[in-house]
Formats: sequence, structure tokens, C-alpha cells
Amino acid sequence: MRPFTVDDQATKVRRVTFASPPFNLIGADTVAELSDIVDRLSGEEQVSVVIFDSATPGFFFNHVDSDQIPAIVDMAGSGPLPGFVELGMRLAAAPFVSIASIRGRTRGGGAEYTAAFDLRYASREQAIFCQPEVGFGLVPGAGGTERLTHLLGRDRALEVLLTGQDYDADRAAQYGWVTRAIPDAELDDFVTAVARRIASFDKQAITAVKTQVNRSTLPPEENLLASFVESARSTTGPGVEARGHAVGKLIARIGIDDLERNLGHHLESLADQP
Repeated sequence: MRPFTVDDQATKVRRVTFASPPFNLIGADTVAELSDIVDRLSGEEQVSVVIFDSATPGFFFNHVDSDQIPAIVDMAGSGPLPGFVELGMRLAAAPFVSIASIRGRTRGGGAEYTAAFDLRYASREQAIFCQPEVGFGLVPGAGGTERLTHLLGRDRALEVLLTGQDYDADRAAQYGWVTRAIPDAELDDFVTAVARRIASFDKQAITAVKTQVNRSTLPPEENLLASFVESARSTTGPGVEARGHAVGKLIARIGIDDLERNLGHHLESLADQP
């Protein structure tokens, strides 16, 4: 079963739903399929807005599957950027407006892609955000360091990236990580209304506005590439293997479901595993 479905919501609106239970982890196949979808929708002249959501309870776009790290590192892009990084650039530069409707946890590589969406609306009761890489001895590689610095400012980006904490929707909105935190019962209607309002306007004007904003806000390719190179280097760092063993012991003790649902809470304890 393919993890993404694409549905027509209106003449100019599409909805892309991610479902890869139980945790919506990201693998090389995930990146490749989503890249293909972004390319296809970018080529559809009538598409003005694309909503991205999840059908997996408790999870939006989650972190990279650790077993998939080598394959993701080796993914080639269509240009100078690796495939893992290029997807974020394609999302940000697409000729449609991308809207994330966020229920559940979005962490790691998933959070990096989420930061590349144009608008991000988060369920106040269910959305959780985290960049946990530092807790595993890793460095974010899909543009998180660049985009979070722009969205949050230097100090808050450092807090997020260096603590690996979970952030709820209200704090994420306060920090500028999401556009708004919305009561969960209102999220679907709110996102649909925003999407249809934007789509009712002239496509050329929408694309021109986005292009001008992108000109002063998107990170340079050389910075994204430098982060990816450092991220790939970190996968063979001295702390990664020890942290991996600690994760295995923690899972044996508390279970994988508890770890995935409460990763920010458990991350600090990885250093304490015997």
C-alpha cells in the first residue's frame, strides 16, 4: 500500500494524505513518492493550493526510520542537492500554496519538511513538534537548521535544536514554528476555508506573491548542502552507536509505542542507559 493518497477537494485544491502506520516514519520510498507528487501537482496548471495531512492517529510527518538512514543519505536529486534536501526545496518553491494541517507528532526529518510548507496550522490538543537529532548524536540534514533559524530566530532555534524537547501547538505558535494553533474540532473547517479562499484568487497573482516572499526567505542551496554534509558525517560519529544501543535498551524496557509518543520526554534518559 502506498503511503500517500491525493484527493481533489475543489477545482483548484488538492489534499495529500500521509498514512504509514503505526508511526508515519519517513524512509527513502516516502521521500521519492512525495517528490513525485510535488512534481506532478506543480505541473497541473489548475492547482493553486495543496493541503497536507495525516490519516495515522497521533502522528503527522514523523522522523526518519533509523534503518533507512543509509538509503536516504545516498538518495540523489535532480540537481546539486541530495534527494532528501531537494524535497524540502521543491515544497517551498512549488507554484502552489502548501498548507499543513497538523494533528499528532511531527519530529526530525518530518518536522524539517513541515517547516518547508507555506502555511502550518496545528491542532491545539494533538500537535507536537520536536527536533530530536541531538539526542541521538546526529545533526538535522533536511534544512531544519536553516528554516528554524529564519522562523524562530537564532536563540529559539538553538533551544529547539539543542534540547530535543517536545513542543505543543501553543508554544510552537508563540515561537513562530506554526502559523496558528487551532482547536482540534475546528482545524479541518479552518484549513479548508483558508485553502478555498486562496484558491479563489488569480493563480498568477498567488504564484507571484509566493515567489517574491521566497526570494528573501528561502535558504541558499549552498547552506542546505553544507548542513546535509554535516548531517551525513554525524551518522558515523562516535556517539551514534552508543546512543543506538541505549535506544534498544529503552525500547526493551518501555516499548516502542511509549518511546515514539513521548520521545521528547525520554530523549534525555538515553544518556543514562547502562
